[in-house]
Amino acid sequence: MENFNELIKARRSMRKFTEETLEQEQVVTLMKAALMAPASKRSNCWQFIVVDDKETLKRLSACKAQSASFIADAALAVVVVADPLLSDVWIEDASIASIFIQLQAEDLGLGSCWVQIRNRFTADGTPSDEYVRSVLDIPLQLQVLSIIAVGHKDMERKPFNEDFLQWEKVHINKYGGK
Repeated sequence: MENFNELIKARRSMRKFTEETLEQEQVVTLMKAALMAPASKRSNCWQFIVVDDKETLKRLSACKAQSASFIADAALAVVVVADPLLSDVWIEDASIASIFIQLQAEDLGLGSCWVQIRNRFTADGTPSDEYVRSVLDIPLQLQVLSIIAVGHKDMERKPFNEDFLQWEKVHINKYGGK
């Protein structure tokens, strides 16, 4: 990317991936970005489970009743978990790490999509975090926040159009700006 402004305009959720695998260097670069994400009091309460096994990706794609089937077609899924005993703001810290992964993926020319796990359910009503925990043998003390699906883009999406920015949601000095 030329600059950060271009990067954030170009980053769009991608749910269609080619069958091409990722190179080891790309995966390392993604994980470096995740590990450099800021965390409250440098608690680094987050951890990352990198999944490239096709059968496991297929199982993870059933983690929600809707909107997760594309995980099966991704080259990689990064499951973002965190330890709430290390930080009371684990949700925020893990969220920042999740978006760092997505921004790094875009910078590498890859597509990505966030799959919300916390407070979601599978088709049979099982909490999504319990389902993912059972698939990946995640210890009970870790909370599952998200799964970031990553792969080579199977389509191109137009960059974000600044004409649609909702400036009415920006307030100066106080709500309403008056």
